[in-house]
Amino acid sequence: MQSLNFPPYDFHRDEREGKDVIFDPVRRKWVRLRPEEWVRQHLVQYLIRDRGVPAGLIAVEKAFPYEGRTWRADVVAHDRERGAPLLVAECKAPRVDISQETFDQVARYNRTAGAAVLVVTNGLDHYCCRRNPETGAYQFLDHLPPYDELLEEGEGGEDEKGGG
Repeated sequence: MQSLNFPPYDFHRDEREGKDVIFDPVRRKWVRLRPEEWVRQHLVQYLIRDRGVPAGLIAVEKAFPYEGRTWRADVVAHDRERGAPLLVAECKAPRVDISQETFDQVARYNRTAGAAVLVVTNGLDHYCCRRNPETGAYQFLDHLPPYDELLEEGEGGEDEKGGG
């Protein structure tokens, strides 16, 4: 698999039925190792190991209903007390350029989730933004906040859940 713009991590990888697989510690199962999954697993490890997000508070491929359809966010980090989403992330394969459509996709998930922080990555380029709870506008950040900052970000957004 391609090297990504994340710190190096040790992953449990294998081959099953002639296909490469990787163990997802959040879903606790082996999943097909495709380029997007490679990015997703790196982001999960980054959140746990480098941003201090407890593994038990991360959801992978979290379903959200929106306009009569079910959408699946790649990664969602929750708070400890209410289980409210703090961060919603969309992962793309490294060959996929990050576009306005990608941001629109994660913002659509967030209309239901109500997270304060959004992340979009293809493993090479990472973008992180914060939602202003008063205006609903997004401001780009120069880093992905550690978990304790995500908790602070999330405190102001509860009233806006589902809006924006």
